[in-house]
Amino acid sequence: MERIPLYFIFPPGIFILGLFLIAFLCRKSKTVYILSTTLGTTLYLLSIEPVKDLLYNPLEKAYPVPKRWDADAIVVLGGGSYNTGVLKEDSLKRILAGFVLHKESSKPIILSGGSEVNNLPDAEIMKSFLESLGVDRKKILTETQSTSTRENAKFIKRVMDKHGYKSILLVTSAYHMKRAVKSFQRENIQVIPYPTDFKRDGRYNLYSLMPKMSTLNDSYKAIREYIAYIVYDVMD
Repeated sequence: MERIPLYFIFPPGIFILGLFLIAFLCRKSKTVYILSTTLGTTLYLLSIEPVKDLLYNPLEKAYPVPKRWDADAIVVLGGGSYNTGVLKEDSLKRILAGFVLHKESSKPIILSGGSEVNNLPDAEIMKSFLESLGVDRKKILTETQSTSTRENAKFIKRVMDKHGYKSILLVTSAYHMKRAVKSFQRENIQVIPYPTDFKRDGRYNLYSLMPKMSTLNDSYKAIREYIAYIVYDVMD
C-alpha cells in the first residue's frame, strides 16, 4: 500500500492529478472544468490494466496459437529497433518465438522489416540475433525493403515465389495479427497465424488500478492498431 502514492508522483499519474486539480480550481468555468475532467479521466482509464486489456481483447482473441502446424517456412515480422541497433520489445518477442519454432521444426525463417531512417534494417538485426543463437545462416532469409505491414506481405510474396514456398507460418504480435493476416491474404498467400507477444494480463489487484506509463504505451499501441485496421478497410 505504501507504494500507491508513487504512482501519482511520476507520469502519467502526476499529469492526471494536475488535470483534476485544474478542473477543481477552474470549476466555475464550465468549459475548462469539462475539458480537464474529460482529459484526466481518459488519461487515467488508458493507463490502467483492466481498460488496456479491454482494448486488446478483440485483437488478441482473433487467432489462437495453433497446437499443430505445417508450412513451408516461418515468417517473422519486425516490430522496430532502436538507433543503437537493439531490437525493441515487440521485435524481440517475435524473433524469440520464431527461434523456438525453427528449433522445433527446422523450417527456414524469413525475416521481414526495413528501416524508416538510415539505420540497419530490422530484418538484418533479427538475423544477427538468430545467428548469435546458433541458427544456420543458410536457414535465414531476409526482406529489408518493407516499412509497413502491406509491404511486408508484398515483398515476402516475392521471396516465397523465388524459393518455391506455398505456405507460411506467420509470427507477429497477437494485437497485430488481424491486420497482418489480412495483408498476406490480399497477396494470395496461404498463411497460418502464430500470434505471440500477448499484452493482456487478466489478473488484477489494487495496483492494476494505478496509472502506469507502460500500460498507457500499450493502450496507445492498441488504439493505433484499430485506426490502422480501419484505414486498411477504407483502402480496400
